[in-house]
Amino acid sequence: MNLLEERIMRDGRCLEGGVLKVDGFVNHQIDPVLMKWVADEFVRRFAASGVNKILTIEASGIAPAVMTGWLLGVPVVFAKKKKPVTMGAEAYSAEVYSFTKRLTYSVSVSREFLGAGDKVLFIDDFLANGNAAKGIIDILRQAGAELAGMGFVIEKAFQHGGEYLRGSGVRVESLAVIESLNNCKVKLRER
Repeated sequence: MNLLEERIMRDGRCLEGGVLKVDGFVNHQIDPVLMKWVADEFVRRFAASGVNKILTIEASGIAPAVMTGWLLGVPVVFAKKKKPVTMGAEAYSAEVYSFTKRLTYSVSVSREFLGAGDKVLFIDDFLANGNAAKGIIDILRQAGAELAGMGFVIEKAFQHGGEYLRGSGVRVESLAVIESLNNCKVKLRER
């Protein structure tokens, strides 16, 4: 069992409705030692893919994305959930539905930081239904950028986003895969 899986089993909590609460170490309070391990693993899996940018969505994906970008020596761009005045009209945008927040919002990336010729690695904390990933794919298509792959800290396989993405030809690497949260018990995928 890897460091992340051990932490999920020890400190993760299941909530009703298929929600895994890991905000004590992944996406509210961040364990930097764990994030370093996460970044090392993403680098191990994607270093040979020739990425020149990492893309994520604010806010929960920023920590693993920045750590991975730092190790790869590439810039990290994050799609903003609220388009600031400084971004102007020159932005790529997509609609994304959030499973945990139960709302649809627009994410935007400035054309200044993403374009044709970029080979992008998308990093995020969770893969559930794949809605954020689909929005990012739309943004990359608008920009004419190439998707090198997608890395997720935790994948909830029972929500089928990973199955959809892999079936669409996207390279998906998840560091921990949750098979089920039935009866509020975390069941990890065996390797």
